[in-house]
Amino acid sequence: MTEQQYSDPPGMPEDERMSDAEFKIAREFLGLSGDWLAEHLNVTPRTVRRWEQGKYPIPDGVRLEIEDLEQRTGEFIGGCIEQLTDLPDPAILTFRTDAEYHAAHPGIPFPASWHRAVCARIAQEVPALSIAFADDVDRPEARS
Repeated sequence: MTEQQYSDPPGMPEDERMSDAEFKIAREFLGLSGDWLAEHLNVTPRTVRRWEQGKYPIPDGVRLEIEDLEQRTGEFIGGCIEQLTDLPDPAILTFRTDAEYHAAHPGIPFPASWHRAVCARIAQEVPALSIAFADDVDRPEARS
């Protein structure tokens, strides 16, 4: 694999650089594994681990990619909240595995862990939100 090379713009101040803690917290808040993020950024998982450990400085291009993921996620969450807020019995389905998630939503590139993190954030904003795994809907023992 040829790793993507991210560079900083000339003269970028050090105090604007994303810290290793900010990087890891953003990744975890988004519900993304280091391996998924490495693939998304076209770098090795080892590079992601080194960024999180503070062994490598996080390039500005990576910070911009993380900010884009956060923005897209926030927009998705906002749209879901808008759709669910006025329902009498708001409910959402989530997925146990990436395979299940991508079978149900083939156009969404994120992993199932991202969707579960999204559901948790939606639940904070939508009172009495019911969350279930999609595969439980078809199992009679899950409905009792």
